[in-house]
Amino acid sequence: MTGTQSRALTAIGSLGMALAAIFAQQPVVALAQQAAESLDRTVLPIPEPKRQTFTEVDVRKATAPPRFAVTPPQGAPNVVVVLLDDLGFAGTSTFGGPIDTPNFDRIADEGVYYNNFHTTAVSSPTRAAIKSGRNHHVCNMGAIIEMGTTFPGNTGQIPNDVAPVAEMLRLNGYSTGAFGKWHETAAWEASVSGPFDRWPTRQGFDKFYGFLGGETNQWAPFIYDGIHPVELPADPNYHFMTDMTDQTVAWIKYQKALTPDKPFFVYFAPGAVHAPHHVPQDWIAKWKGKFDQGWDAIREQTLARQIERGIVPKGTKLAPKPEAIQDWNTLSADEKRLFTRQAEVFAAFLAMTDHEIGRVIKAIEDTGQLDNTMLIFVYGDNGSSSEGGRSGMFSEMTYFNGVQETVPDMLKFLDKWGGPETYPHMAAGWAVALDTPYQWTKQVASDPGGTKVGMAIRWPEGIKAKGELRTQFHHVVDVAPTILEAAGLPEPKSVNGVEQRPMDGVSMAYTFDDAAAKERHITQYFEMFGNRGIYHEGWFARTIHRAPWEQKARRALDDNSAWELYDTRTDFSLVNDLSSKHPDKLKELQALFLAEASKNHALPIDDRVFERVNAELVGRPDLMAGRTSIVLAEGMTGMTENVFLNIKNKSKTITAEIDVPEGRDANGIIMVQGGRFGGWALYVKDGIPAYDYNFLGLERTTVAGAEKLKAGKYTLRFEFAYDGGGFGKGGMGTLYVNDKKVGEGRIGRTQPMIFSADETADVGIDLATPVVESIGAEAKSRFNGRIPKVTVEVKAAKPAEKAEADAAILLADKKAMAD
Repeated sequence: MTGTQSRALTAIGSLGMALAAIFAQQPVVALAQQAAESLDRTVLPIPEPKRQTFTEVDVRKATAPPRFAVTPPQGAPNVVVVLLDDLGFAGTSTFGGPIDTPNFDRIADEGVYYNNFHTTAVSSPTRAAIKSGRNHHVCNMGAIIEMGTTFPGNTGQIPNDVAPVAEMLRLNGYSTGAFGKWHETAAWEASVSGPFDRWPTRQGFDKFYGFLGGETNQWAPFIYDGIHPVELPADPNYHFMTDMTDQTVAWIKYQKALTPDKPFFVYFAPGAVHAPHHVPQDWIAKWKGKFDQGWDAIREQTLARQIERGIVPKGTKLAPKPEAIQDWNTLSADEKRLFTRQAEVFAAFLAMTDHEIGRVIKAIEDTGQLDNTMLIFVYGDNGSSSEGGRSGMFSEMTYFNGVQETVPDMLKFLDKWGGPETYPHMAAGWAVALDTPYQWTKQVASDPGGTKVGMAIRWPEGIKAKGELRTQFHHVVDVAPTILEAAGLPEPKSVNGVEQRPMDGVSMAYTFDDAAAKERHITQYFEMFGNRGIYHEGWFARTIHRAPWEQKARRALDDNSAWELYDTRTDFSLVNDLSSKHPDKLKELQALFLAEASKNHALPIDDRVFERVNAELVGRPDLMAGRTSIVLAEGMTGMTENVFLNIKNKSKTITAEIDVPEGRDANGIIMVQGGRFGGWALYVKDGIPAYDYNFLGLERTTVAGAEKLKAGKYTLRFEFAYDGGGFGKGGMGTLYVNDKKVGEGRIGRTQPMIFSADETADVGIDLATPVVESIGAEAKSRFNGRIPKVTVEVKAAKPAEKAEADAAILLADKKAMAD
């Protein structure tokens, strides 16, 4: 051994003895736990202690201070919140419904389940409330993010003084992950320019894998990992529900492998069972014939099961269907054939979703953590959706654009229903059936059919009860305080330097082992699109202001002539209006509603629907406001309609500078917006330049050149001269190569309102589904040359044209936006 080696080994040995001495003096885990128990957790983040200074020169003679680490209280559980989409009170077998949900059944059977748990009646508001513990207007979510206005309570921007429970847990030492649907980022902030404050990874989550908007194509979603778009695999069997479950399972197992003692918080929010109802055919086949009896019989059978199982009190009656929902026995044979298929696909979608949720449960079980994991299952962010209207639709985009589908048209897609070639929704009669025993559906915040959903909690280390029903009134704002109490954490007074507004919810923990516990959430207001109500100590006062399918409100907002009064303690399904018997009680509750609405920023009430989608009409920020052009280049992708230049209902010019490669034909997308169910594309196919307009997947127009592009630089230009005279008109399209006209053609009609809820504008590739089927989407649609520059320009509308367009939007309430 050399002298150098000997000295090195001596030094290593000395270091080892020194480290051993240090660790012997201070057991890190014990010190960390001792520090954790003495932390002031009311101010987050918990400040680090002042750093110690030393005068000792030799580290061997000094003692290091204990390591500062924020850890959760001893025994804090893992927490999983499962939030499904657009599923009413009676959608599951757990709550007497016709669709088997064995994993939801399991959670209810091994814990407690609630028959009086409420949401806000619509997506974004419920999601903001469940994450924060505050009422939805307090979170500025009076409606969905795409309908934000300038009024407090409705801006669509979550304020800093309502920090989400995920951030509270993260700052107390939890790992946090969100998977699936978000729908909480202000519409104009969902771009590469941000700001990212209201994206998931700045709202308390270390990990996010999912989509930002209100819905997505399950076969071809536009998804993010954090803030980075994900390119979809070339897998014909790909389905987002399975993908997001894979991601969740992997994250849970990885997190526990690395830090088994660190609890996690998972927010698992599938896009299911919101439209589009996309599900593999093998799942659909299992439900063949199971809805042939129709929605009226389904309602009766469901109520009978609910009474038999004690989910609703004996003697509960079915509330009458809305007048717009036809009796099943009056339908034609073709209508019954179509509508039963719609129900079979919906049932398959829910069954598949429940199955995937079971995989998440199994992953937790595999880590040995299931008993100390609090599973909170909320099977619906609102009641079932009646936005499919009288007959449903093969593509929601027809609904958004005012095109009425007919039963004969839809029957052509019957065998493909639920597959990639469709973007379907079901008839409203099924929504009413899945909200049994109630009358109304999603959007109607003044009826339990719009707000009440199935809910269950399982946590063996914290809940002794198994399979027990709880009847106390609760609301989504109660979830966050329940999580904090279970974790042994106080509600913080300050988060990230901002004084917090106290939570509106109450913890549900008092009900866990006491079925007869006195109700603690005694007052709750409801408001959505003018539908409003107030719950107080068992009484419920409400007014039905507008059904989801009605063209206009039934009366003025200040008209209180149609308020109703119910005693929910004796009238579970709200069939006995007591307003005439107890007028003083009704007046008391109406006054209480106004007080609660004012306190929670729900006033003034906004009953506009479709016009709120137009940022200019309601003053919402718009990245493209006042602009008539945008300059892009290859690599710029993923631009939703809320952050892209609006080219609809006006003339436009697209000019692209491209480089065609040597030795092969040019091929691929140059510029695209939308996808299979509506959009447009400038592209090159086998060397031939072309422009396609895809009207709702129903009509396709191609304007193409005749000669192949050789290697070199080109300027392609497409000009569309809009006819004018209103929304959705056609026009003449002309294609140029280096200023030479190479093709022209007439486009008969255009989409007036929207191309897609989740498809995007992209340069050099077509993400998600293809506008041009022969080009395809994702990697195979990528342009094989270069695209240095693309300019999109629109011709500004004349004042008269603008007034006409605004008037058309004001009249478009009948096309109420589904979220």
